[in-house]
Amino acid sequence: MRILHTMLRVGDLQRSIDFYTKVLGMTLLRTSDNPEYKYTLAFVGYGSNPDHAELELTYNYGVDSYEQGTAYGHLAISADDIVAACAAVKANGGNVTREPGPVKGGSTVIAFVTDPDGYKIELIERQFDGQGGGLR
Repeated sequence: MRILHTMLRVGDLQRSIDFYTKVLGMTLLRTSDNPEYKYTLAFVGYGSNPDHAELELTYNYGVDSYEQGTAYGHLAISADDIVAACAAVKANGGNVTREPGPVKGGSTVIAFVTDPDGYKIELIERQFDGQGGGLR
């Protein structure tokens, strides 16, 4: 088994697509509109299934915001150079809510970004062999 995607409900689909593609460097993989049931889906990611997990952005017609509740924590994305990744996020209009630094009680370097709907995204500095995607 493997994780295929994570779904987030968003209040403005194009704003969210722009954030994940222009600010975090993902690719818009595909979209699907279902007028009968009043929703549109957009899948973004650093690669496609089945080799990479995707993020499903779900827009329900007429709903412009959601309460996130207390159960949601964050998404995590790897970054080869977290300082450069945060600089790129800021340069592209993103909001870094925790600057790069070691995680409390450890040495892993992390930062946090918030998307336009308020979802938290943890950036974790981790080098891959070029196969893993993530922010560069």
